Amino acid sequence: MHYSTDYFHDYFVYIHGGIERIRRYRDNQKWISSNSKMSIPGSADNMEEITYDVEVQSFSLGKHLVTQGLYDALVKGVSLGKELWLLPAVNVSWLNAVQFCNLLSKENGFNECYTFVSGNVFCDFENDGYRLPTDAEWQYACKAGSNKYQYGMIDDIAWYVSNSGGIAHEVGKKAPNSFGIYDMLGNVWEWCWDLYDEDTYGSYRVFRGGSWAEEARGCGTTSRRRSHPTFAIEDLGFRLAKSII
Repeated sequence: MHYSTDYFHDYFVYIHGGIERIRRYRDNQKWISSNSKMSIPGSADNMEEITYDVEVQSFSLGKHLVTQGLYDALVKGVSLGKELWLLPAVNVSWLNAVQFCNLLSKENGFNECYTFVSGNVFCDFENDGYRLPTDAEWQYACKAGSNKYQYGMIDDIAWYVSNSGGIAHEVGKKAPNSFGIYDMLGNVWEWCWDLYDEDTYGSYRVFRGGSWAEEARGCGTTSRRRSHPTFAIEDLGFRLAKSII
């Protein structure tokens, strides 16, 4: 089942590299959670803001979120009806997402980016296969040259709690950012490659962008959350990236 010729024609946007400033918060009170995979630990008094610059190499990013139709066809061998094909793939964990990237890379004759060794996952950014965007790549692509928290009027660019009707929507129905990329804010959160803060949260990974269930303030270019790599929920999906080889 090959998608490289037709399905991926004009699917990726080439993004010229640059510098992106990342802002995150560290909870200086050691985080312990026994009953939740998405706890918000500590209090504002414990939070330390950390900023740092990242050099983003040129890369390609999918115009659209990975759809449920593509995901189920490759992973489950199931062909969905037209009304479901273009919905974003959700209930996909971070581990599911990187495994999908490898499956699709192999299917289309590319070198797989991810290797699995003793419970750890490693990414070879020099390979030509599909992968998740890094945290900095995602933010750089989302901002698309703007320094605004939202790259347009929220109702024009995003499905969020006030206009979504409590469900995810077909990809590409809202206006894109200036790079021509759709649904980077709202609709569903998007997994990124990076660990959130290994010292505090261990193996927890970053996800970005907000979702149909979020208030407008939760759908922004710097909105950044985390969860365990096995966590999956109905408003969390992913998007494909590729290194420029």
